[in-house]
Amino acid sequence: MISVDKSTEHIRRSDSLLSVVIPIYQEGSHIKSSIKVIENVLIENNFVYEFILVDDGSKDNSWSELKSLAKDNEAMNIIRLSRNFGKESALCAGLEYARGDMVLVMDGDLQHPPEIIPAMVNAWLHEGYDLVDGVKHSRGKENIIYRACAKLFYYFIYKSSDINLGRASDFKLLDRKVVEAWKELPERAIFFRGMSAWVGFKRKEIEFDVAERVNGKTKWSLIRLIRLAVNAITSYTSVPLHFITLLGVVMFFGAVALGLHTLFMKLSGRASDGFTTVIILLLVIGSAIMTSLGIIGIYLTKIYKEVKARPRYLISDYIRGGDDKC
Repeated sequence: MISVDKSTEHIRRSDSLLSVVIPIYQEGSHIKSSIKVIENVLIENNFVYEFILVDDGSKDNSWSELKSLAKDNEAMNIIRLSRNFGKESALCAGLEYARGDMVLVMDGDLQHPPEIIPAMVNAWLHEGYDLVDGVKHSRGKENIIYRACAKLFYYFIYKSSDINLGRASDFKLLDRKVVEAWKELPERAIFFRGMSAWVGFKRKEIEFDVAERVNGKTKWSLIRLIRLAVNAITSYTSVPLHFITLLGVVMFFGAVALGLHTLFMKLSGRASDGFTTVIILLLVIGSAIMTSLGIIGIYLTKIYKEVKARPRYLISDYIRGGDDKC
């Protein structure tokens, strides 16, 4: 049972600390300018803030750019993971190191518009919301195949787990008690959008239009998106396992019907060789068995990873802003 420690509840004040968590991967070409844009919004609105910038094992100059940012700015806290663990793990590191009364999670390419941060903070400060979701009013320029696959994925998640992620994003503002509740979730297979939806709490949605990337291309290849979808589906629903049972029932009744038909044809003297029918049946049954074993294998893999209980990430460097190590 997860309970919220009353000691984690903070008085909501205009000078409450805002932690901005940003996972970074191969974004050295623009990360300094992007952070400056975000920071200017925070300064203009007189927010008390800190940045938690997590380099997810980038192979470009991202880390050196982050060190340059942190050198003369005490608000910048930078973390370098020992290798590329994936965006979800980088978010975990950021959330676990954030000290703020409220924690803002966003991307570093400005596709999450900094202009709506004041509205999100206002919803937390004056309206009493514990979790403010940035939801997509439009998805911006996106490949039509990706768009169709995304709609299918979110539809399946909603129908199978009753969690509506149709317009969800990783652009969120979380109260400290929400962060503490999220940190108590022990699983290693992480899907941040689903986990933040699962914890509940009083929430509000604020729409935004996905902006164009300030530079570079998306790091999400088709293969990585498929892996994310499989991970999300198997993390939040057991429907694929029930599908195997349903498939078995359907094939059982089909076998009964086909058996009765074959027996009737035999007794009536109209039986044929049926070589083609046998081959088709073997292919169908074989495909069903292999598909079923594949689905079971995915769930067993997830159980195997959870049982090993390896850490979600490993940190090779952590530097607080203004540190001489910069």
